[in-house]
Amino acid sequence: MKNSKIRRGTMMTAAAAALTMLLAACGGGDGADDTAAPEEAGETTEAAPAEAVTFGCEAYAEYGSFEGATVEILSSIRDVEADQLDQSWAEFEECTGIDVIHNGIGEFEEQIVVQAEAGNAPDLAVFPQPGLLARMVDEGYVLPATDEVEAKVDEGWTEDWKAYGTVDGEFYAAPLMSSVKSFIWYSPSMFADGGYEIPETLDEMMALTEQIAADTADDGVVKPWCAGIESGGATGWPATDWVEDMVLRTGGAEVYGQWVANEIPFNDPQIVAAIDGVGEYLLNEEFVNGGIGDVRSIATTSFNDGGQPILDGNCYMYRMASFFEAQWPAGTNVAEDGDAFAFVMPGQEAGPAPLLTGGEFVGAMNEREEVRAVQSFLASPEWANSRVSIGGVSSANLGVDLDNAGSAILRLAMELLQDESRTVVFDGSDMMPSEVGSGEFWTQMTAWIDGTVDSQGAADAIQAAWPTD
Repeated sequence: MKNSKIRRGTMMTAAAAALTMLLAACGGGDGADDTAAPEEAGETTEAAPAEAVTFGCEAYAEYGSFEGATVEILSSIRDVEADQLDQSWAEFEECTGIDVIHNGIGEFEEQIVVQAEAGNAPDLAVFPQPGLLARMVDEGYVLPATDEVEAKVDEGWTEDWKAYGTVDGEFYAAPLMSSVKSFIWYSPSMFADGGYEIPETLDEMMALTEQIAADTADDGVVKPWCAGIESGGATGWPATDWVEDMVLRTGGAEVYGQWVANEIPFNDPQIVAAIDGVGEYLLNEEFVNGGIGDVRSIATTSFNDGGQPILDGNCYMYRMASFFEAQWPAGTNVAEDGDAFAFVMPGQEAGPAPLLTGGEFVGAMNEREEVRAVQSFLASPEWANSRVSIGGVSSANLGVDLDNAGSAILRLAMELLQDESRTVVFDGSDMMPSEVGSGEFWTQMTAWIDGTVDSQGAADAIQAAWPTD
């Protein structure tokens, strides 16, 4: 599918300047109205009238004032990115009186189900997979979005992005952040020293890999690629991204869409061939795992750590999404002539390669006014600009000012997300039923890396997990 046409008005430039002054003023405020009654256990906090909003917090007037209210959010966002998330809504908290408590866990896909079934669901959940969102909707745990949230999404996001948060024709979850998953991070200086050029086709990428392997054969540590797929309860997802990118490039968007919908089964020869295509890189001891270990070390290396050997000169390339920028140590120069940068994984032919994208979707699991206020704020261009300005992430929200991008790589990511010449698809495993996409697909790719199953066996097992009803 093609990215929907981007319609960006001139309003945001002026609005961003005005909002900056408002936010700065809000930073020195005393919080929400002192007359607001604190929330008691089990009660819904009533929003204070608009005129009670603290001076300087006018940008947040539409959300109301909830002195002493607490809203809990559960997500898979951890470490540096979690800290940045907290920063992104700090002024919203001060101006509305809502204490937003975020819990980021590596086992989100398992725990959100456990907590919901136990009657202990968080107020808001940030779903990385539309497939898991659909499951939770079907089981009655996620509430339809309010008209206010839907209006923000209709204004700020394309129809494609809204559709990912829609189940059976009803809208439930607003997009939060967006990422380009088809990035290959590399060392500009090592490329320059070796006389290597960014590949423009898949054949050129393999040729480059073989050349680097030959040039570093006597070293014993340095390899063309480094990799890591460990991610707690979500271990395996980086390997599924590799496979998705390969299916998209070798089969095209139509085959990709049919595969995601199970119209082409997982164990179809062309899908198995795509897995084998990934194996030409990740299962070759001469190509991986620079600075870390052998092929099997990929399964035990965190995706957060997988690309770090680039900075040590031990590997040249690491396939990982745009959000990986947040994992580089402080002081890393992420630029075309810096310590690290990224290019889009090439396609079969030279030209604009297709993009695999990903994102998160915020669904409400408890019905309180303050919960809906937070959900609405997170769907707004104001929040998107706040989060993008902090750095480390990109967004496909149409209200984001590209000048707020915290780095050249994030600006590149957002330019790509708005490039109408690109074929853009959403992460396939995230779109599949959760039993498959965030279940057997992750599990079998980890076993495949570990050498306990071959590509055909993995594909057969994944296909067998597909729901039959």
